[in-house]
Amino acid sequence: MSELVEIRVIGFGMGPDQVTPEAAAALRGCDYVIAADKGHEDDKLAVRRAICAGAGVELVVLVDPERDRSGDYAAGVRAWHEARVAAYRAVLEERGGTAGLLVWGDPSLYDSTIRVVERLTDDFTVVPGISAPQQLAAAHRMVLHEVGQPVLVTTERRLPEAVAGGATNIVVMLTSGFSPVGVDDWQVWWGANLGTSSARIASGRVGEVADTIRRVRAEARAVAGWVMDIYLLRAP
Repeated sequence: MSELVEIRVIGFGMGPDQVTPEAAAALRGCDYVIAADKGHEDDKLAVRRAICAGAGVELVVLVDPERDRSGDYAAGVRAWHEARVAAYRAVLEERGGTAGLLVWGDPSLYDSTIRVVERLTDDFTVVPGISAPQQLAAAHRMVLHEVGQPVLVTTERRLPEAVAGGATNIVVMLTSGFSPVGVDDWQVWWGANLGTSSARIASGRVGEVADTIRRVRAEARAVAGWVMDIYLLRAP
């Protein structure tokens, strides 16, 4: 990789309204932004396009390498990252300059952009964004943990492991629906597409609001064309 290449990893919350002044300044200092097109009329790509247009920065769109979901999860993710590294490297070597990568929410939570960039260069900076747990807490006007108590942040895939391990206050990300098992008596605070015009929230006892959450989640997807949701579970 050329020593003249610089990369800026920029968190942008949930869209143009949540781009912080720091992120906006970092974006304006980029020569271009690289974004992956996931296909199937990728509505989330349109958000990145709008942010770049507002900053007057060119958007370079790549076809996102396909991830193999048929075998081992970790191996599939590693191969996917390798393919992304190769795709980004080709653009960086051709163009040089300062490249931006826009990250939903904040780059520190369940996002692999930093891991990919570390494979490309040591010359990169990270600008934080508004994270999904922050959005959830604000939407429900609450603190994510009780006084002096911890909060565990994990994925939906690992939620059963967290519950079995004794966690009682859990923020769940990377969801594919709403189907927590064995926690019907727990309280849930849920939100989808938070910070956008298609935002939806719900709360209550899991056993009583699960069907409502699934229905409202489908509504959010229908309105926006995509859905990103997150929820807090707390044991009784």
